[in-house]
Amino acid sequence: MISPKIAKLIQYLPDTFVDFIARKVVDHIIKKYVDLDIKGQENIIGLKKPVIFICNHLSNSDGLILDRLLREQDVTYVAGIKLTQNATTNFGVRLLKTTVVKPNTADKEGLTKVINILKGGNNILIFPEGTRSRTGSMIEAKKGILLIAKLTKATIVPLGIWGTEKFMPISKEGDMAAETFYHAKVGLRVGKPMELPIKENGEDRHAYDERAIITLMKAIAELIPEEYRGIYR
Repeated sequence: MISPKIAKLIQYLPDTFVDFIARKVVDHIIKKYVDLDIKGQENIIGLKKPVIFICNHLSNSDGLILDRLLREQDVTYVAGIKLTQNATTNFGVRLLKTTVVKPNTADKEGLTKVINILKGGNNILIFPEGTRSRTGSMIEAKKGILLIAKLTKATIVPLGIWGTEKFMPISKEGDMAAETFYHAKVGLRVGKPMELPIKENGEDRHAYDERAIITLMKAIAELIPEEYRGIYR
């Protein structure tokens, strides 16, 4: 996004100034590089809080693109801690209201914060896969979203995104600061609000959880081109 040296220098400037510059830079980059196609906005008009927005995950730019749709929805993004620890990616993340979790761990503290945000009547966005897909298509989701949804009973809205893996590809070397931008067509679709499926008679917790997570992920998959659906085809 910007060079690591400049990103580190910016951290010492007043927050309001940095936020202003960050917004200008990101808006300019998206306008320059992205041909953005959004459909389904009518599905979020008049939604009552709290809402859990769920989306597939292809790139570190996903949140910046989603912000074009959700800016008026007062959403807190659930972000991996690495994004905030890197000066370059933190420059973009600071534009979004975030709560940090530690992916692939039993992060009870991070999970509690997410649940409290929803119970406080506020919206969140979470990527159920827990990480960006390295295959360019959907990968297996983590079960944390089910616990969050069960405890808060929040409305769930599926979102589907594609093309961001071409706009800001994942660095093959694993260096997020080295990731850069390319011209790309990006699609974003909004599904209809939904709830967790009702538990069937005699269905044990394991079977229910498997069915519930597949239901949520297929709601996302139906919004994106077939080649992006991965294991949820």
